[in-house]
Amino acid sequence: MFPNNFYWGASSSAFQIEGAWNEDGKGLTVADYNSFKKSNKQADTKVASDFYHRYKEDIQLMKELGLKMYRFSISWARIFPEGDGKVNEKGIDFYNDVIDELIANNIEPFITLYHFDLPFSLVEKYNGWASYKTTEAFVNYAETCYKAFGDRVKKWQINNEQNLMVRVNERMNIYDAKGEEAERLRVIMDHQMFLAYAKSSKLCKQLVEGGSVGPSISATVTYPATNKPEDVMSAIWNNRLKTDYCIDTHVNGAYPNYYLEYLKETNRMPNISEEDVVSLSESVVDFITVNYYRTLTSRHLPVDANHFKGEKIEGFNIVDYNMYGYWEILKNENLKESEYGAQIDPSGLRIALNDYWNKYKKPLIITENGLGTADNLVDDKVHDGYRIDYIKSHLLAIEDAIRDGVDVFGYNVWSIIDILSSHQGFKKRYGLVYIDRTDFDEKDLRRIPKDSYYWYQDVIKSNGQNL
Repeated sequence: MFPNNFYWGASSSAFQIEGAWNEDGKGLTVADYNSFKKSNKQADTKVASDFYHRYKEDIQLMKELGLKMYRFSISWARIFPEGDGKVNEKGIDFYNDVIDELIANNIEPFITLYHFDLPFSLVEKYNGWASYKTTEAFVNYAETCYKAFGDRVKKWQINNEQNLMVRVNERMNIYDAKGEEAERLRVIMDHQMFLAYAKSSKLCKQLVEGGSVGPSISATVTYPATNKPEDVMSAIWNNRLKTDYCIDTHVNGAYPNYYLEYLKETNRMPNISEEDVVSLSESVVDFITVNYYRTLTSRHLPVDANHFKGEKIEGFNIVDYNMYGYWEILKNENLKESEYGAQIDPSGLRIALNDYWNKYKKPLIITENGLGTADNLVDDKVHDGYRIDYIKSHLLAIEDAIRDGVDVFGYNVWSIIDILSSHQGFKKRYGLVYIDRTDFDEKDLRRIPKDSYYWYQDVIKSNGQNL
């Protein structure tokens, strides 16, 4: 049974939905830069789903759907085109209009400050998150948003999936560094993002009356391939170094010992000042937001004469990498997988929610969960029963977790409308609403609710009783 005040919502991110990449003073972002490099293969951020010009139409669809919450990100470069320096008032105006429109339609805005779209000017000036100057710029940006929007927005997510973002070179603007140089740089950048979170979360409590704040994590649930102790430990390490270290640091205000020992052993320890230690200790976590898509399976990957402990190699993909001395990712033959290889496992969501609740005793909200696959528009309809099955099975897992005693206060499906996928453009669709465009033909960008839209509408009306 879902609680009466459960937040039924949906999510998106700025660079994947807004378009208008350089309109009204917005600056170039890392997400823009990376998408333009792929413009000959897929759609880029220039138009995306054109939310910038159609937000009122899209919010009406949210209202008709019955959403209680809309989780979306602000584009940092729309507020500060150079990342720091002068505020772009037209950017403030746009998000004020979006927030006011949501509230007028009884939808609570839930803002993410940073979703993979660092202002590219900060790359050119400071090498992005490699510099404390970017941390300072982010804290200033966060303060600006709290002051501009905090009278109406009370729930804030500082960043999206720091633990996953840091694994992807292009998202971290790691373009030239290779091997161990890249790994050490990655840890430095991660450290700066931890400082940005801690400082910004503290500011939220100071500047937003009644405000609450939390980190976003990409959930990692790993099963051992066998009951061999070394395989069991490989699964523990995969969870630790891909997700748990991040939540531990946010919630406890300090790096966990297992992570520090790993950094020392692999010679990847960043410079951590006494001031940094104090800043981390002041981190505020009112809730934890969970993005969940799949589980993993691992076995121990031993070191040999040709490889050193901590050496990373690509596994299923660059995100689910393997690491010598720790783990190797395997396919779980007991699970079905999506068109793009994500193994579908709703039980893993129940496991994750129980794990995070039992460890941290912080309220949890799902901010991303959905199925990315190709959809077929036939006679102005999209019959996506496969998406309904996916979402339903995960909602039932959440309901089980709530019965287990876990405090889960909301669910945001990914995504409200079809969005620009970072690696598959508009071939890979997540939305409850179809956007009538292809990668290279924008057509009329018409919004067409899918079967899943009407199904979710009924779920919301019944507060989950009609699952």
